[in-house]
Amino acid sequence: MNMRFTTTIRMTAGALLAAGCLGTARGAAAADQPRALIIGDSISIGYTPFVRAALTNKVEVVHAPGNNASTVTGLDKLDAWLGTGKWDVVHFNWGLHDLKYINEQSKLVAVDKGRQWVPVAQYEANLRALTQRLKKTGAKLIWCSTTPVPAGAVGRVPGDEVAYNAAALRVMQAEGVPVNDLCAFVGSPENRAALGGKPKDVHYTDAGSKALAGEVVKALNKALGR
Repeated sequence: MNMRFTTTIRMTAGALLAAGCLGTARGAAAADQPRALIIGDSISIGYTPFVRAALTNKVEVVHAPGNNASTVTGLDKLDAWLGTGKWDVVHFNWGLHDLKYINEQSKLVAVDKGRQWVPVAQYEANLRALTQRLKKTGAKLIWCSTTPVPAGAVGRVPGDEVAYNAAALRVMQAEGVPVNDLCAFVGSPENRAALGGKPKDVHYTDAGSKALAGEVVKALNKALGR
């Protein structure tokens, strides 16, 4: 074996080990930390890095793979997201994708050109089934309310999140799951803009995501008794 090829193998193996890709996904320190799973859409994808940074060396924070989209997606993929490991706490949300309007190809479209992906009655039933499945993990659960839909957001109706959050609250009260009310935290359109909510867009700037992360960190710490 020539020296160049040997060096390449060593460098590649070293990089894989550093990334936790050779059967060492959890180091000795991480093995002693509680594990938190975040399930949600692009809003949670935005705040998860800030949550992870705030809880470095305290909690192992993992986001379920990709955009977890609607409750329909959850019903199809939840078992795979949970895997076989133990979770100490699960912080979860579905909503913005359930209430959006789609066409026959499941693409986001203007409200007058499509249908809601998951009507609120079906959303409530789906969410109840998902919550009951999550309870079987034995993890502490935290429901995260759906953040506000701003005026001008394509494919969504401002205020629809109110009905979906009300449906979710009924489920969580029945199942005994505490709520991290990010919708209330974001509040009015004016407060949302000041926080870092993007105009005519359900997403947030980095500053907005960091603010949301602060509330998620508080909820996780409370669930873990910290």
